[in-house]
Amino acid sequence: MTRTLAWARLWTALRAVMAVVILAAVFAQLGKSLATAAADGKDMLTIVTNFFSFFTILSNVLAAVVLLISVVWFVRRRPGADAFEGDGTRLVEPAGLATAIACVSTYMIITGLVYNTLLRSITLPQGSEPIPWSNETMHLIGPLFLLADVFLGPARRSLPWSRVLAIIVFPIVWVVYTLLRGPLITNPANDQPFWYPYPFLNPNNPGGWGSVVIYVILISIAFIVVGSIVVGWRRRTGARVTA
Repeated sequence: MTRTLAWARLWTALRAVMAVVILAAVFAQLGKSLATAAADGKDMLTIVTNFFSFFTILSNVLAAVVLLISVVWFVRRRPGADAFEGDGTRLVEPAGLATAIACVSTYMIITGLVYNTLLRSITLPQGSEPIPWSNETMHLIGPLFLLADVFLGPARRSLPWSRVLAIIVFPIVWVVYTLLRGPLITNPANDQPFWYPYPFLNPNNPGGWGSVVIYVILISIAFIVVGSIVVGWRRRTGARVTA
């Protein structure tokens, strides 16, 4: 079923809808954050920078962008110009797009896992609560869709195992950025001389750097495992294209 042109059209339409919903959720939450910051007289640049320093926000934006790129590719594809299997009947996505989809799928799955296991029960300061529908879209609906996309997405291309390394580059860069930036930013909520997007990355919390290192190692393992599953499934079900 997932190899038919009819399914490719349907799933591409779903990707377009999901991308729009994700972007709407992100910018609705950004609008609320800016409105609250303006009312409290906070520095708007810091608020915007902090907002886009959350892995959740970055993974959702990247996922929406990649989904839209996949839609554009599908709509603008030229018959006969794209890669096909030997019988010439199966459309296959470009290698770069296949890698990008594998990356954002992994990021969104991890976002859903981390939020729903570590962060959902955390009480936020009054006035900083997320918009419920936006929060659920970014932490549950979006991740579930990208999980489904791994197994149901059309035009899948097989990827080499080396793409797992490509998947973990962005999370590593983000962790380094977060830990270097954290002590340089004053928390706009309580004026503490540090700001970290997630409590498990804050070395000022109980457990200190030891706790941070353990969480980073565990989450890194999760990225490798989920990334390997995503790539492994593509290797099992995707088209092998050598050209």
